[in-house]
Amino acid sequence: MTNEVLLGTVTCPSGQLVITDGGYLELWSGDRAAEDEERPATDFAIVGPDAEDAAESFDRQSGTRLYDIPAHAVGEFTTTFAEHCREHGHDARLEAFERQVPHRERVRYAVAGREPGFIVMGVPVLAIEAPAGRALPVTAIRSDDGHEWRSMRIGFSDEPVADSWVFYQLGVDHARFVVADADALNSWEHILPLDGLADLVLWGGDKERVAAEFGAPPLDDGLYGWLDLPVEEAYERGLAMEARRAEPGAPRFACDFRPHSHHWQVMRLVRASEHEAGVIEVAGADVLMAMASVGDGFFDVYLDVDADGLPVALRIDIAGEEEPDE
Repeated sequence: MTNEVLLGTVTCPSGQLVITDGGYLELWSGDRAAEDEERPATDFAIVGPDAEDAAESFDRQSGTRLYDIPAHAVGEFTTTFAEHCREHGHDARLEAFERQVPHRERVRYAVAGREPGFIVMGVPVLAIEAPAGRALPVTAIRSDDGHEWRSMRIGFSDEPVADSWVFYQLGVDHARFVVADADALNSWEHILPLDGLADLVLWGGDKERVAAEFGAPPLDDGLYGWLDLPVEEAYERGLAMEARRAEPGAPRFACDFRPHSHHWQVMRLVRASEHEAGVIEVAGADVLMAMASVGDGFFDVYLDVDADGLPVALRIDIAGEEEPDE
């Protein structure tokens, strides 16, 4: 197709690929327990002779694990599940994990069980076995008006597509997708700067006025601010700007505090890219971030397979309608 473009390629040394909302990598725990002091939660396993049937009919999450049930809702949730089992005649119960299950372990469990994904704080995350020995091209197709993406595709093989079906539904709340090796995400640093530095970028309707007040120099992209500041200095300047925003009759502006983390590295490439996508190396794997172009939402993901039933590609349906098989 003439309107298909290459966004970049990813590598998957572990053989287990993750696709999720790029902004939510701030919550990614890797092999550490997936605990959040601000949003305490409990993970459950559905156990008993009828565990699989109970999980399927309860239909809250994929498989026989239920992740990230908020602490305030645990009592009501367990009661609802027990009532559901009684109503349907299922011999099953919920068994709480002692600690929340690490996200890397959730990937392993999903792939081993042939489940398409799992939940991280209510956001669906896709997990799938992927070729470990080749670069995986990530392409996108424009909509007819050329302004938004119709779909994105992660290629696994060059075999002809024999069949396709909806594999999962991704949730996006920060308007961006990340395609990454599961092991590489153990090393992902979303917030803390890797070099001790940060940028502070000023934008908005009255940015020139505020830049003059704070002595912020112009940047190449038409915005104002400071690049490569020691992170403590950038943070203090950001606090001063936020205090200015809170004043009565304050000018219209915003400021972005951008510590030099992995997220900053890849988003710098995304912002500079014609197609709003970028690739960085994390722990020996190439990781891609790409803007969804349509903002937030839930997106069906189709699995294309060859004549032997082996994966050929994953397709994220951004436009909201299935593409014809190619």
